[in-house]
Amino acid sequence: QVQLVESGGGLVQPGESLRLSCASSGSIRSFFSMGWYRQVPGTERELVAMIFSSGDERYADFVKGRFTISRDNLKNTVYLQMNSLKTEDTAVYYCMATTIRQYWGQGTQVTVSS
Repeated sequence: QVQLVESGGGLVQPGESLRLSCASSGSIRSFFSMGWYRQVPGTERELVAMIFSSGDERYADFVKGRFTISRDNLKNTVYLQMNSLKTEDTAVYYCMATTIRQYWGQGTQVTVSS
C-alpha cells in the first residue's frame, strides 16, 4: 500500500508562485508515472501535469510554460512548481501515482485571489 501526502498549498495573489510537494511512502522509482490533478467543486478532476519513469513529462495546455513537474527519487517526492498563478488555477490539487494500480493523495487547496 502506497501513501501519498501533498503539501504546499495556500492562498496567493495572481502572478505569484507556489510549489506543491507529494511525498510517497514507497519508492517512486518503481512507479510507472506520477502526476498532479486538480478539481473544482462540481467539475471533473483534470490532469495538470505528469512525469513518467522514463523522465518524459506531459502538461495540460492551460499550464504549459507556467507549471513544471519534477521528481526527487532520493526523497521519494514529486513537485509541482506553479508560477504566474491565475485565479482560474484555484482548485484542490491531488497527487497520483501509477504502479499496478493508482494511488491518490488527500489533496491540497490552492487559492489564487486578490
